[in-house]
Amino acid sequence: MSNQTEAVRASDPKSPKLLERLFQLKERGSTPGREIRGGVVTFITISYILVLNPLVLAGSASADVEGNVLDAVQVASATALAAGVLTILFGFFANLPFALAAGLGINSFLAVSMVGQVTWPEAMGLVVINGIIIVILGVTGARTAIFHAVPASLKSAITVGIGMFIAFVGLVNSGFVTRTEGGPPVQLGLAGSITTIPTVIFVITLLLMAILLVRKVPGAILIGIAAGTIIALIAEAVWNIGASGPDNPDGWGLTVPTVPTQIVAIPDLSLVGAFDPVGAFARIGPIAALMLLLTLVFMNFFDAIGAMTGLARNAGLAKEDGTFPRIRAAFVVEGLGAVVGGGTSSSSNTIYVDSASGIGEGARTGFASVITGLLFILAMFFTPLAVVVPMEVGSAALVVVGAMMMAQVADIEWSDFATSLPAFLTIIAMPLTYSIANGIGVGFVAYVIVHAFTGRIKKVHWLMWVVAAGFIVYFARSPIEALLA
Repeated sequence: MSNQTEAVRASDPKSPKLLERLFQLKERGSTPGREIRGGVVTFITISYILVLNPLVLAGSASADVEGNVLDAVQVASATALAAGVLTILFGFFANLPFALAAGLGINSFLAVSMVGQVTWPEAMGLVVINGIIIVILGVTGARTAIFHAVPASLKSAITVGIGMFIAFVGLVNSGFVTRTEGGPPVQLGLAGSITTIPTVIFVITLLLMAILLVRKVPGAILIGIAAGTIIALIAEAVWNIGASGPDNPDGWGLTVPTVPTQIVAIPDLSLVGAFDPVGAFARIGPIAALMLLLTLVFMNFFDAIGAMTGLARNAGLAKEDGTFPRIRAAFVVEGLGAVVGGGTSSSSNTIYVDSASGIGEGARTGFASVITGLLFILAMFFTPLAVVVPMEVGSAALVVVGAMMMAQVADIEWSDFATSLPAFLTIIAMPLTYSIANGIGVGFVAYVIVHAFTGRIKKVHWLMWVVAAGFIVYFARSPIEALLA
């Protein structure tokens, strides 16, 4: 038994019984120590959102239709608050080791596509409405019904695709893979070689984690993150690498690892409640507003389903049909994430596939989510400490966990091309389009069409037809908007 668990029992003899009653640790083969480690690792892996979300939503290129720009400090505080509250709620009600935070795909859609047509409060108002719709679908069981209608092969493909997606995100964020101009879409490092110190530290951290995992060292991922951060702090102190930019392509990708001079900061929650649920309909008309709302619903709905499917399988909590404990509660709380995210102007909050890092550390219950949520709440007051870990170090954990999730590829029936092609498209589209929802949509449409024209139409659940049709509208939303306008 870990020293942490002994300490808990020494301070409060009733604590283990309370934890067992709330989270069923023994039933899932876990311990308080594993859950705490998993919760901490998940927070460390996801903490980059405290830096990245303000960059996306409050950047100079994110001015709304009236020229207003969100305040970065306020966005950071709102991001931590929303993620903390929602992740704690998810831990208690869903009892799953998944964390919620501002969704990167949705926040980019808000900053790039929506606020050129509406104001920030109006955009966040649509996010709130989107969340209410998702909650209703969860409460009524419609979301669960759609989940059951998805064939097992596509559920496995979703898991594998998410593994490839988060691994690719890690490789890109670390600088191990970079975009090119005029050549292939991506290349190794800068100019085809690994030349930057931050990327070398990513490689060192990745290999260290792999070695520790193979040797079955408890806390392997957390130890790797801690060791990588220490190496990064030393490297920055010695070479003064600085942040990456046009004049410094060899710099750190997002967070420069330095010991913070300021530790405590009072959170600014001025953005809480700054949303307008009806303004967009008056400004751009009901048709255009509904198309924006439809896009939000599809992104929210299927990103979360895909993430939860993959994470539940990775944690060993999913049944053969892909369902997992308290699935309806999980869908409802996740839908509430959009309501809270819009209400705090932090963007829609959704399940983070990065939670797989904590699962890889041994987390199996909602207790880990409670730990992660509490750390997000604390991060409101200790924002400088929350961003000490450089993105290159956190990215190593994503690659490791992505490799773990690839094991589900063996469950796909590759000998049947009508099944294997949609599964393959699901897997490959996620990393290549940088979107879980896109991968699911491509796979769903391909599955329905291939089965319909090869004499297998009876094998397709009617809900798959409905969802596939919805995805076709989703993929064609730009010309449809233009036509309706």
